[in-house]
Amino acid sequence: MWFGKLGGVPDLADLDHRVTTCRRCPRLVEWREEVARVKRASFADWDYWGRPVPGFGPADASIAIVGLAPAAHGANRTGRMFTGDRSGDVLYAALHAVGLASQPTSTHIGDGLELYGVRITAPVKCAPPENKPTPSERDNCRPWLAEELSLLAPTLRVIVVLGAFGWQALLPVLSAAGWRIPVPRPKFGHGVTVALAGPAPLTLLGCYHVSQQNTFTGRLTPAMVEAVLTAAKDIAGVE
Repeated sequence: MWFGKLGGVPDLADLDHRVTTCRRCPRLVEWREEVARVKRASFADWDYWGRPVPGFGPADASIAIVGLAPAAHGANRTGRMFTGDRSGDVLYAALHAVGLASQPTSTHIGDGLELYGVRITAPVKCAPPENKPTPSERDNCRPWLAEELSLLAPTLRVIVVLGAFGWQALLPVLSAAGWRIPVPRPKFGHGVTVALAGPAPLTLLGCYHVSQQNTFTGRLTPAMVEAVLTAAKDIAGVE
């Protein structure tokens, strides 16, 4: 087993449930609940999720996508990673375009969306103010990511990392699990590919985050996201 389990968790469903009850970070708890209470005017009729957001995707995924954290009026509203905001619009459209999702949109839990061979998660499970978690909040959340990857371990072959924050948060988890991280540590970059030696074949692929700052400026295009996801499919052997 790669990553030490917390409390002998038997499956992802149990983990996901426990994630949603976490209150380890007072600042994040206060913020996510305030946003859920005040709401954005355009979502005034929504019953916001307002809790930590678990990962989304099958337990036998061979590809994991690691982002940053839930958006205040996206996943913090809908309860599903990258759902209900423009970042998710770009990501799910690209997943559908390369055959990893059943539809190009993700609007709410129960909308019929399925992922094929992919699990989407984040190193921080709560929406942070200004989309900026602190280092201590990242570290508080690290055991959840480690446990999630442990449960995916039997089939996981590729991790697509969206942005430098996720890259920096992920490497210590992999190192603690016995993966040999190159020295000096590989730097994040779009299109960077790192093959890690360890208990099983594992490849890291870097991709700019699908944030509005990147997609609106053209730093990241749909074609660029699709190219990284296609590479992940090829490496993982997903049909």
